[in-house]
Amino acid sequence: MRLVKVIETCSACPSQWDAWTDTGQYLYLRYRSGVGTVEAQPDPDTDTWTDEPPLIEFGEPSWDGDISLTDFLAAASLELAPDAEVRPM
Repeated sequence: MRLVKVIETCSACPSQWDAWTDTGQYLYLRYRSGVGTVEAQPDPDTDTWTDEPPLIEFGEPSWDGDISLTDFLAAASLELAPDAEVRPM
């Protein structure tokens, strides 16, 4: 999947981002306790979220709650579009 917009919403414990694909799909990216997940949700409003399982899950449980966006994307096999908007906290 190719991401065109990524907004960091928490930098550590957990590391998390709101992201949108080039098809307009909203994704919630989260790395907590050594495990990364990518969830497809309707939009960033948590009141609209479903309980579907993650699209992608990686890592092993640990005390680690910090990961860079670059490392997260590599582990999740996601890529940024060449002109992607990326907003850190």
